[in-house]
Amino acid sequence: MIAESSSFLKGVVLGGAFCMLATLLGHIKVGHGTKARHHEHHHIQAPNKADVLNLSEWERMELSKSIRVYCIILVKPKDLGHWAAVRETWSKHCDKAEFYSSEHIKAFDSIAVNTNDMWVMMRKAYKITYERYKDEFSWFFLAYPTTFAIIENLKYFLLKKDPSQPFYVGHTVTSGALEYVDGEGGIVLSLESLRRLSRVLEDSDKCPEQGGMIWKVAEDKQLAICLKYTGVFAENAEDSEGRDVFNTKSVGALIKEAMSTHPQQVVDGCCSDMAITFSGVAPNHMHVMMYGVYRLRPYGHTYDDALVFLPPPG
Repeated sequence: MIAESSSFLKGVVLGGAFCMLATLLGHIKVGHGTKARHHEHHHIQAPNKADVLNLSEWERMELSKSIRVYCIILVKPKDLGHWAAVRETWSKHCDKAEFYSSEHIKAFDSIAVNTNDMWVMMRKAYKITYERYKDEFSWFFLAYPTTFAIIENLKYFLLKKDPSQPFYVGHTVTSGALEYVDGEGGIVLSLESLRRLSRVLEDSDKCPEQGGMIWKVAEDKQLAICLKYTGVFAENAEDSEGRDVFNTKSVGALIKEAMSTHPQQVVDGCCSDMAITFSGVAPNHMHVMMYGVYRLRPYGHTYDDALVFLPPPG
């Protein structure tokens, strides 16, 4: 009798767990199904050099001034080494960069969101960003502390894009029926996308926090689910030759792969020369990247870029 009762209780527990999982899966399917309009995936490309050269000098100057990027970096106390490196390197090239931390840290200035759940951190960061900066910036770039970004290349990519349109780009990945931007490579939202996201964040049915549950969706996937309800879809970002510009690996890892797959064209096979991000970058390597990107110039080579994006003063 005791054995039968024990089996019965096990069955109830397992059945309940199965029902919870099925409910969650059903929620994702709804977010992806009939409520969202049909979407044909696009590969959004950066402008080519000819497009820029056709612009007048006045148009180039105005574009250079008008593209302003706000950078969101999500950090935790364990990321202090990366945090310091990002603060001292690429984040200085954002028009404004702020760190959103899981808790208050005396060593660094940050906006404490008081949670260790990455999805809740992301939600709060986006909500605060929209409330404070919706009238100041048009583009919003979110990165993890292991990301290295070349903000000038991001601005060049966004050169002829309209921030008043729903715009959600990066390195796209497909998981089942869901297509999302991989957070490791960085995530870019237009002002309109952020506006729509801020609205759906208030709807717990369509965009729940899901914090503390047994089964959870990764934050970049959950972001895609919430955005789909608003008609914002993940788009893959590429250069004018069709190569990815948001990278979810480091330069070293990409070169190693290229050496085995394209041994005769390692550099061309590795990365776009208009790359925007690399991921999995160690703190000391961020300083090396800064030297390579912004300081090193081979003698005898000239640079005649039609546009100049200047970092903020200081």
